[in-house]
Amino acid sequence: MNKGRLIVFSAPSGCGKGTMLAEILKDEQFYCSVSATTRSPRDGEIDGVNYHFLTKQDFESKIAGGKFLEHACYCGNYYGTLVSEVESRLEQGINVILEIEVQGAMKIREIRPDALFVFIAPPSIAELRRRLNKRGTESQEVIDKRVAEAANELPYAKKYDYIIVNAALEDAVSDFFAVIRAEQLKADAREKFIDEVIENA
Repeated sequence: MNKGRLIVFSAPSGCGKGTMLAEILKDEQFYCSVSATTRSPRDGEIDGVNYHFLTKQDFESKIAGGKFLEHACYCGNYYGTLVSEVESRLEQGINVILEIEVQGAMKIREIRPDALFVFIAPPSIAELRRRLNKRGTESQEVIDKRVAEAANELPYAKKYDYIIVNAALEDAVSDFFAVIRAEQLKADAREKFIDEVIENA
């Protein structure tokens, strides 16, 4: 069995990454790691499904115990990826998607250079603001903070392997699967196949 691929999936808030992931995860070859966070649940969010909601004390205890693959502080709250969420599934041949902020992604880049890094970008900052306003779930102050954070995150996109612009959902999802297929066809991913062909010649 081939081992699964670790896929780092990042996007500024409001870029539609949740909607994209819902489509991607209809394919059983993919699993989205459930991140841990200290932020409060939004309406409808379920502990262990959307996030592992932890207290700040519990989160910091897990940091000290080495339980996180990565963690970062974003807009005043901790977010992190538990090691237990990732490794066992990769061994089962499942591709594990980490939906994380750029700070965490850069840490993963250092410790897991074999991971695939995909950045989801908005068509424009104006469109990003429009989408955040359309949610109607946050104050204007929070929206302003998220837009400012997005402007700070966008330069990091250049450090990713692929950038997908989410202007239209169907096109963005199609682009994601095109990226995965391209990775599967790379020469280094096909070495074992070529060796088998040579051996059986």
